[in-house]
Amino acid sequence: MVSGKPILRFIFFTHTVLLLLLALSGPAIASEPAGEDALDADLEEIEELLAVDSELEQQTFSEDAGAKLSEAEVLTRAQRIVHELNTDSYRKVIEKNEYVLLLGYAPWCQRSAELMPQFAEAATTLKELGNPVVMAKLDAERYPKAASSLEIKGFPTLLLFTNGTSQFYTGGYSGEDIVIWTRKKTGVPVIRLNSVPEAEGFLKKNHIFVLGLFEKYKGPNYEEFIKAAKTDNELQFVELSDVEVARVLFPDVAISNNFLGIVKSEHEQYTKFEGAFERKKILQFLAINKFPLVTKLTEANSIRVYSSPVKLQLFVFAEEDDLQKLLEPLQDVARKFKSKIMFVFVDIKDENLAKPFLTLYGLEDTRDIVVAAFDNKISSKYLLEADPIPNNIEDFCSRLLSGALSPFFKSQPVPNDADASIKVVVGKTFNELILESPKNILLEVYTPWCINCEVTSKEVEKLAKHFKDSNNLVIARIDASANEHPKLQVSDYPTLLFYPARDKSNPTKLSTKTSLKDKANFINKHLKAKGSISKDEL
Repeated sequence: MVSGKPILRFIFFTHTVLLLLLALSGPAIASEPAGEDALDADLEEIEELLAVDSELEQQTFSEDAGAKLSEAEVLTRAQRIVHELNTDSYRKVIEKNEYVLLLGYAPWCQRSAELMPQFAEAATTLKELGNPVVMAKLDAERYPKAASSLEIKGFPTLLLFTNGTSQFYTGGYSGEDIVIWTRKKTGVPVIRLNSVPEAEGFLKKNHIFVLGLFEKYKGPNYEEFIKAAKTDNELQFVELSDVEVARVLFPDVAISNNFLGIVKSEHEQYTKFEGAFERKKILQFLAINKFPLVTKLTEANSIRVYSSPVKLQLFVFAEEDDLQKLLEPLQDVARKFKSKIMFVFVDIKDENLAKPFLTLYGLEDTRDIVVAAFDNKISSKYLLEADPIPNNIEDFCSRLLSGALSPFFKSQPVPNDADASIKVVVGKTFNELILESPKNILLEVYTPWCINCEVTSKEVEKLAKHFKDSNNLVIARIDASANEHPKLQVSDYPTLLFYPARDKSNPTKLSTKTSLKDKANFINKHLKAKGSISKDEL
């Protein structure tokens, strides 16, 4: 969700832009209707449109049962299903219907535009399934009073109203995700399949699901299965009692009174659950196994990836073509570390996703394959500096798992500034020039984008000139945007740190707001205290 003006995210192909515009268009509204009569007329028009749409559906499929509508036609039809609400109509629609799934959006919001066609697709599917939910959308920028009343504060916002009481949407953001979440929240947490044709039809439409086989739909194990289905917000659960029907979905299903597994349309297609039938353990199993062996990071799944219970995560940054060459051996490596390390692929061309990560390593401009890792428990990062071949990746993962890897810290190249009055410190030289130096150190910590750093830098240059004859003082600076060290934990810039010669473990932070004279006096006191050469006050 975003709460401010949009930032640049994606450059869409022309076809995609067309679809998004269609999704955003909705019924034209010249002005807000006024009064109860106008509101009733609006609702009647909506019902008429739905009736006409149903007739069109019947006519289309009666003329050609095998015909498929184009994406644009599907979206256009979906707009008739999605109610366009306004200040006068939103309350009545919410109060009149048992379930209303409302999308609050802003026309300028890119993520709203990305979600709109998925929302329309979900509306069509839910209608075909006979789900009672009413799908609606509200332009929160055009109708701010309605948005405020509904507590829509960012875009996009999805809310489900059940008999007028709202809850925030917590599922995924594909059309399929919205359908699964909505069905679960409106009384269908589990789909029951009774025949082979039903199972075959279900398999064609679902690429990931949880299967439960029970001889009888009762008992403590079955009750835990249902509890897990109601708790989970992302996966479709199906229940069966016939082994032959179950084998359509899971060929290697065990002949047992109780069987549970997850099915995915990827390299690792079938995974059995082998724990005790307890809601918590079932959910833990699903949290680990719902992702592919190698998950492609997208805007839609990013939150789920970052919040995975698997806290060690290996990231492969590469172009799609390079990944395809590496994918199969990478999946074999991932299988060896399953449930311990999560493998994630990021398209290096997707700057919105890749660049924030690569910047952490100082590699934001690279186009080479990068293999990196994160330990989200201790907020540490690691970098594979050998060739990104399967054997090296496997060794990297083994050492990551055992704790044998050293965390990665960014560093610029070591500069050649032996005669400079202000020494440039980088990540690689921080120990030598700061922590291990026998001298007093005044360190300026700055970043290139810091607004106030320039003033402090000029003062530091004056101090360097003033103390140029001191043999026990080094004045230095470090660019914190490009260099890191575990002993340098600074969050605001500029920062001035004074490291006394005899105790480098407890630097003193100098206020950058004090006068140049006060800074010089502070340094003089420390130099005199240690019997060093001092200078007169500035």
